[in-house]
Amino acid sequence: MAAEIVDKAPPKAKLVLGTLILVAGVANINLAVANVALPDIGKAFDASAVGLNLVAVGYSLGLAASVLYFGALGDRHGRKRMLVIGMSLSIPASLIAGFAPSIEVLFAGRLLGGIAAGLAYPTTLAIITALWQGASRTKAIAAWSALGGAISALGPVLSGGLLEVFSWHSVFLVTLPLAVIALLAAWKLVPADSGDASEKVDNLGGVFSIVFIGAMVLCLNFLPMAGAGLLAAVLGALAVSAAIAFFIRQRHASTPLFDLKIAARPTFWVAAFGGVVVFGTLMGAMYIGQQYLQNVLHYSTLAAGASVLPAAISMVLVAPLSARLVEARGSRVTLLIGFAFIAIGMVAAMVLWTETAHYWRVAFVYVCIGLGVGVAGTPASRSLTGSVPLSRAGMASGMSDLQRDLGGAIMQSILGAILTAGYAHNLSKQIAGSPDASTITDQTQAALTKSFSSAEDLAARYPDHATEILTAAREAFVHGDFLAYGAAIVVVLGGALVVTFCYPDVTKERELMKEYAAEDVSAI
Repeated sequence: MAAEIVDKAPPKAKLVLGTLILVAGVANINLAVANVALPDIGKAFDASAVGLNLVAVGYSLGLAASVLYFGALGDRHGRKRMLVIGMSLSIPASLIAGFAPSIEVLFAGRLLGGIAAGLAYPTTLAIITALWQGASRTKAIAAWSALGGAISALGPVLSGGLLEVFSWHSVFLVTLPLAVIALLAAWKLVPADSGDASEKVDNLGGVFSIVFIGAMVLCLNFLPMAGAGLLAAVLGALAVSAAIAFFIRQRHASTPLFDLKIAARPTFWVAAFGGVVVFGTLMGAMYIGQQYLQNVLHYSTLAAGASVLPAAISMVLVAPLSARLVEARGSRVTLLIGFAFIAIGMVAAMVLWTETAHYWRVAFVYVCIGLGVGVAGTPASRSLTGSVPLSRAGMASGMSDLQRDLGGAIMQSILGAILTAGYAHNLSKQIAGSPDASTITDQTQAALTKSFSSAEDLAARYPDHATEILTAAREAFVHGDFLAYGAAIVVVLGGALVVTFCYPDVTKERELMKEYAAEDVSAI
């Protein structure tokens, strides 16, 4: 018989939830700070578009590759312990990125920061799942999801303000005081747990999952790079091999890292897929948007960072509505409403984001995306946690974080690759059609098509031709931007179809959630 879901919150619930949101906030700010600084980083290191993509995606890569494994380690060894270790490690990771002498070291610092977040971030949702129940859990997840997303959107504002006064190094140091506060608060306020000594961790499966996700994301980033075809092919083959090995391992492991029986539940896998689309679209839009605002519209770093505030405000405002929608109409309807807003935002970006767009066009796009993510974020996370027994809360929280970070890494990589390829192709086409085409050397063309920052450097060296160079570069960037957002629309529509036909309606969803809750009751 299905058990009724009780409504429960822990002692000092607001302080504990605030601490968990602060920990998540440190991870979310670090996830977003690099985007505003990319033009400055590109100039400082004369970086290629691929190099900038790797810096932008490095944090997501480390986080996405580690969250499943580290979530299971938290179940076994104690979630508070993982929280504290992760916050501790984030401090040296920020220092490495902040004082990086090269693009390679900067990428390494970002990667380490993502791994640190992989220790702490999944633990926040796992603790919410363990300490809250019923409607209180839905509200707590809504606050965690909306405020975490809003803090992520505020990251560019902080970065933009710092870049008005300091160099790009400062954006990677901004979270240091917050990390220290979060570390102390987690140590003092979060209830201690010793983990489950009887829980075994599939370490081999963890290694396969890290290799699979890491190789896949790197493959996507190297695909558009000239001369890197072999490397991309090797990484792709490695990703496929690791994915197959991971699947086989999970079928035969006595205690799988990723329980395929639970993952097959429609409330789990559809919500996970939907979350990848939702949060991936947000990160992809932020990544491309920051470069568009600075490169094409000449926004200052502060103005570019502040331009995303409508998205953050929208997320916070609709979070309570999202929680009520989930309780009243179910996750499927709520997810689809969120998808609709995101699709409208992507179409608007394609149509409205031209070379002379006024700010209201920028704001409208970000409002739509913020509304979509704010509405869809709660059911995406809530469905995952509600589909998994508390003993496997690490799997649910790891997957909830994975949908965000894998979605971000994949969408940033795909949209970045499309943007890079579209920019290079359009600029090459303009060069070929120019009356001065015969005077442009291969070396000059390579510099122009390398990245927008490289074209700016070339314009600075040849002031007589600066206007022509920058005009052509902006036109090429808008063309690549158009193609990238077109691809995003296809992804969003595909996600909506999956949710429509594969996620259960509200009546069936409630029945399933009661059955899953009964598993926890019977296990006590």
